[in-house]
Parts: sequence; C-alpha cells; structure tokens
Amino acid sequence: MFSRLVFRNAKRSRKENAIYFATLVTAVASFYIILSLGKQDVIIFLREFESDAIDKLLAEMRIVYLFALFLLFFLVLFANRYQLNRRSKEFGLYLMLGMRKERLIVQLLAEGLMTSILALAGGLLVGGFLAEIISLTVSKLVGQGIIGHQFSLSVEAIVFTILGFLLIQFIALVMLGGRLFQQEVHQLLYEQMDKKTDMGHVKGNALHVGLGSVLLGVAYWIVLYRFADFGGLLLFAALLFGSLGTILFIRGFGKLLGMWASLSKRKSMKGLHTFTLRQFQENVANRSTAVAVTSILLTLSIILIANGASTILSLDSLYNRDSSVYDFTIHGDSQKVEPFLASEKMRPYVEDSNLLEMGKINDQGERAEDGMPLSLVDWSKLKEQLILALPSHYKEPLLSGEMQSYDISSENPEALNLLGVLEMDTTTPYLIPESSYNGLLTAIGEQPLNLDSDEIALYFNPDFVPMENLERMPVLESILDKAAKEGQRLLSIDNQDLFIRPSIPMRGLVADRSVEIFSAFIVSDRMFEQLVNKETYVSYWNFRIPQKLQEQQGLMKPLMEARDVLTTSGFPFESYLQNFGRRLFYVVAGSYTVLYMGFLFLIIACTVLALQFLTQMKQTGGRYVTLSMLGAKRDQMKKSMHKQVLCAFMLPMSLACVSAAVGIRAMISFVVIRFEDDPLLYPIAFAFACIVIATVAVYGVAVARSADHEIDKLRWKPNID
Repeated sequence: MFSRLVFRNAKRSRKENAIYFATLVTAVASFYIILSLGKQDVIIFLREFESDAIDKLLAEMRIVYLFALFLLFFLVLFANRYQLNRRSKEFGLYLMLGMRKERLIVQLLAEGLMTSILALAGGLLVGGFLAEIISLTVSKLVGQGIIGHQFSLSVEAIVFTILGFLLIQFIALVMLGGRLFQQEVHQLLYEQMDKKTDMGHVKGNALHVGLGSVLLGVAYWIVLYRFADFGGLLLFAALLFGSLGTILFIRGFGKLLGMWASLSKRKSMKGLHTFTLRQFQENVANRSTAVAVTSILLTLSIILIANGASTILSLDSLYNRDSSVYDFTIHGDSQKVEPFLASEKMRPYVEDSNLLEMGKINDQGERAEDGMPLSLVDWSKLKEQLILALPSHYKEPLLSGEMQSYDISSENPEALNLLGVLEMDTTTPYLIPESSYNGLLTAIGEQPLNLDSDEIALYFNPDFVPMENLERMPVLESILDKAAKEGQRLLSIDNQDLFIRPSIPMRGLVADRSVEIFSAFIVSDRMFEQLVNKETYVSYWNFRIPQKLQEQQGLMKPLMEARDVLTTSGFPFESYLQNFGRRLFYVVAGSYTVLYMGFLFLIIACTVLALQFLTQMKQTGGRYVTLSMLGAKRDQMKKSMHKQVLCAFMLPMSLACVSAAVGIRAMISFVVIRFEDDPLLYPIAFAFACIVIATVAVYGVAVARSADHEIDKLRWKPNID
C-alpha cells in the first residue's frame, strides 16, 4: 500500500511539474557531458600534443562540475519547496488520518528518490547521445577523417553524475523534510497566509528606479571605457554596481507598476487589464530580488554564449595557413636526413623538400664600451629615414630621447614597428641564404629572388611580427623606392653598401616553432658563407604532404601516418599537427567551459522564473474563483494569465539584453570576443541574444500551459462557459 502511494504521488508530481522534471533531466545530461569530456574524440586527439594542458582542462572541468552542483542544489531546494507548498493540504490530511511525521518524511524521500532515478535514467541517455553528437560534430568541424570515431561510454562520468545528483537531492529533501516536521497539522491544512505586499511610497520607488539606473549607467561606463583596466577593485566595482543597479531598478519598477494600471481609465475598465497588472506587480514586488538575480543570470548567459560561440566560429581559422608552408620540419644531420626522406617508406609523404640553413652574422671581434660586440651592420641611414616617416607625436619624443624603448604592436604605425624589430635584430642579425628561401618560394608558386651581389632582402617572420601585411609595407617601400631612384644605399655590411629588395613574400620558415625569430637578412649564398658565424649555424629539412595525397585522403590522415614513420627514425622533428593541435586546444578550452556555464545559467534562470510564477499562481488561485463569481469567463482569465507570464519573463529578459549588449560590445572592442566584420557587431550580438530569447520562450509557453491546467482544476460555477 505504501509503495503504491509513493509510486502514484511521484507520477502525479512529475506530471504536474513537468518543467522542473525536464530541468532535472537536462542537468543530469549536462553533468554527464562535462564529466565525459575526456572520452570525446577531439580530447583524445589533443592528448597526443597537449597532454599537460588537457589534464589541466579536465581538472578544471571537475571544478566546473562542483560549481554546477552547487548552483543546482539551490534550484532543487527552491523547486522542492514549491512542491511541498502546493501539497501542504495533502500532507495535513495524511497526518489527520494517523500517519506519523517520520513516515511522511520517509514517503517524501522515497518519492524524491523515484523521481531522481527516472531523471538520472533519462538524463544519462540524453547526455550520452548528446556527447556523441558533440564529439562527431567537433571532429567534423576540425577536419573530416581526423579521428576514427568509436562509441565511448564513460563509467567514471556516470558514477560521479549519479553520486553528485543524488547527494544534492537528498540534502535538499532532508532540509525541507525537517521544515515539514516542525509544522503543525493546522498550518499544513490552511497553508501559510500570503504576506502583505509592501508597495512603499511613490517617491521612494521612483528613487529606487533612478538610483538603479545611475548605478547601471556607471557599470556600463566602466565596462565600455575602462575594460582594458579590468582587474581587482575595478572589476569588482563594475559587477557590484551592475548587480545593485539591477536589483534597485527592478524593485522600484515593480512597485511602481500600480501607477501604470491607473494611467488609462478606459483600458482599466476593459476586460481584466487592471487585474493582470496588479498580479504582475505583486509577483515582481514580492520577489524583486529573485527577479533581479534571474536577470543577472540571463545577462551572464547571453555574454558567455556569445563568447563561446565566437570561439567556435574561430574554427574556420584552424585551416588558415596563409603564413604556414611546410607540414614537417626535421632537425638533424642533413647528410642523414636527405637519404631518409628519399627512402621508400617516406617518399610517398614528401613533396617540396627544402634545406633551410641559417645562422647569426659574425661580429668584428671587438667589444664596445658597454661590452656588446661591435656589429658589421650599419643601418643608420635606414633608421634615419624610418624616424622621419614617423607621425610627429612619435617622432619628437624619439628624437628628444624621451622615448627610449617601444613595443611592437598591430596598433603602432608601420615605421615604429620596423624600428622596434630592426633595433632588436640588426646588431647580430640572422642570415638566410638565398637558395633556402627560394626553395620556400618555389613551394608556394612564387618566383625566386635572384639577388644581385650587392643586394639583400629583409625578412620579417609573420608568426611573430604583429603586422597585418608584411608583404606590402607602404612606408618601407616608399623609402626603398626613393633610395633606389637616388642611387642611395641605406644599409652596409662589413663596409659594403647594399641595396634592399622591397616587397618579397613572407612565410613561416618551419612547420611550427623550432625557429623563433622576428627578422633576418636574406643574402646571396656566397655572402652567407662569408659572413655566417659557424658556431650559430643550424639547418633544417622541411617538406610538405603531396597535394595529390591530400586530395585523396585529406590532410590529417597522411600527416599522422608520416608522423608515425618519422617517430621511428629517431630524428627530432616538429609538425603542423602540433600547431594545429595547440590552436584547436585553445578553441576547445575557450568554448566548452563558457558555453556550458552559459547554458547552465540560462536553465537555472528560466526554471526559477517558471517556478516562481507557478508558486504565485498556486497562492492566488482563489482570486480566479472569485473572478468567475463576478462573471469572468474562462478564456478571459487564461488570456490574463498569459499576459502575466509574458510580463514576468520579459521584465528580467529586457534588462538582461541591454546589459548583455553592453558587455558584448566591450568584449568585441577589446578583442575578447573576435568578429572580423565590425558593421555586423550589433546584428551578431542580437543573434546571440535571440538564442537565449528562444529558450526563454520555450519555458514561457510551458509555464502558460501549466497555468492553464491549474485554472482548469479550479472549482467553477456551472455556467462558467
């Protein structure tokens, strides 16, 4: 008998509160997804290159999981309190019929356990399915054929999901059961009387709205104009002002809603207009802090989803190889490496093989007063021309000695960046023989340099010099063209005056990071042999995967096969896979966590709004019975209730959209969120907001239907319709 009662009550509770049950299923699914991250194909793939970083990421996911459990605990506590309130008469009747309070608590725990088991079963199934879909989708986005997908099930994720979920459910039910144990039978039968709504005074409420608006304005100003200075007290101040401003604004606005109802007498006499506004006013005024918190959660949700989505969109840049030419770089004795690349097992994977030689220039063998070696390079004439090309607000401090050093940045003028790079490297610059760089140019289909004996070319590494177009530098080209017309040579090496070749293609020298230089001089092979410091000489063999093989199998499969062959050779090497894997890790780490937290905040906020409205609906159900006695029709009351639902969701959502738009605008401006097309800034922000609005709309429709069902259950007059 007891088990049947538990089963029937649990089934009825799930049916009557489907929104909460669906949220529990979603929470369980999200727990499994975040805990099973280590089993996803992309993470398994990345472990081969970024094992330490992946381990740190998975450790952070456990912290995120605990934080999610912490947030969900309060949601469960709030939802179960709502459940107990709406069943208080039922519990009072049980006690009147002789059931002991201890047995009632056991019944409550048993019902919660049954609901939790069903939520776990449904959530794990949904989570497992979504985890596979996410794994396949990400694998597809980062390159078809990158990974041989196999279905995976994380036992560890299942165990921790079950333990964590049951733990918070048990703690919440025990806490609420203790509260139920302390209540008397008459309190349960007649429920708690609604507390009187304190509407305050008009002036005080207007002050709340005004003060809240000012605080929000200050927070917006800090975010928009002081975002770069974020940190410590300033960050805390922006969050504090924004949160307090939201709470004060909603508190004052909710209590001033009564004035809205009295503004239009004609409208107030039509239908249930005044009743609708009064109900909405009471809902907001009684729970203004909760409504404000949901608005803050929605704001964070929109910003996090926008950030995560922008990171996902950057997947397109993973295959952006504008500066990268080679797929593999081998560091070793060239006499041994070259025969290995021509061997039968490596030959199918090798195309455009090229020997890259480089080294630093010799010095004069003497030391200056500061102990630095005297350089063979004299670039004073070029430096003078670059200084003259600077804007005046940079030129004057530099000439006066006020500016002793400067950063290299994409925001700087071209001449200032060139000065910075050359200042670092021209004392003992790196030298690259013309033949080595010609091999790179041939691989990308460009013409060889064909340098004259008195000519060099300046090389700037696109991987380390933050300038938009290193191949077309108008200031440098103008200086060099003018010098060529006048027959002036702006640079000399070992007292030999040299012309500088302008505008050559700039590409990465190796597959990944084995050569980390900012600039170099490309010189003739003869000059390289004469000037290079033998102690600094290094050589690398570069090659690419054949284009025909890429067309047949894609890029990733032959890359991994070639990597396996190279691993057995014993030669130290690096590959484009390392570069690709590093960037892919940044995308995964930068999107998974923020998207997860964004959707978690969204679900919690929507569920709180839904349960809060349904709680008020339960507490004020008698008013609808009174309306029916006064002649109101069923459809009128449902329309009134639908408007209340719309207002209850729109108020926090509207303020959240404004705050989130400001946050997204600031993050785009300061390159936290990246979008290439600035005119699309607001449309994209609006699109992200629409994702959240659509989710909120689904919850709103579900609440409206649940409220319709509550109205249908009320005792109506026989002629109500």
